[in-house]
Amino acid sequence: REDPYAIRIAFHVGLDEPVEWIFARDLLSTGIETREGLGDVTVWPSAGSEGGAPGSVLNIELSSPFGQAHFEAPVKEISDFLRKTYQIVPAGKESDHVDVEAELNDLLRQAS
Repeated sequence: REDPYAIRIAFHVGLDEPVEWIFARDLLSTGIETREGLGDVTVWPSAGSEGGAPGSVLNIELSSPFGQAHFEAPVKEISDFLRKTYQIVPAGKESDHVDVEAELNDLLRQAS
């Protein structure tokens, strides 16, 4: 609820701290159906069976100045996870959980 627009994913890659990526929940949701994303995060379903329906694997590609990674995740588990997030904070209700004025004040304070 603290960050209803975002999905956080952390990878333990042998460093003291995990590598964390934060991206829009909508990116992941749309990526189950079609290729989505520009830049650092791209998500797309595996090729489907006859009829063109999305497949059972979700591809997640991450890139940064430090390297690139390609992950595959089961669409069913990702869909179940997203369904739970939308039960907690329904689509279109994200702003009910974010104090936009406080966030803007924080950004302005950090910029000065």
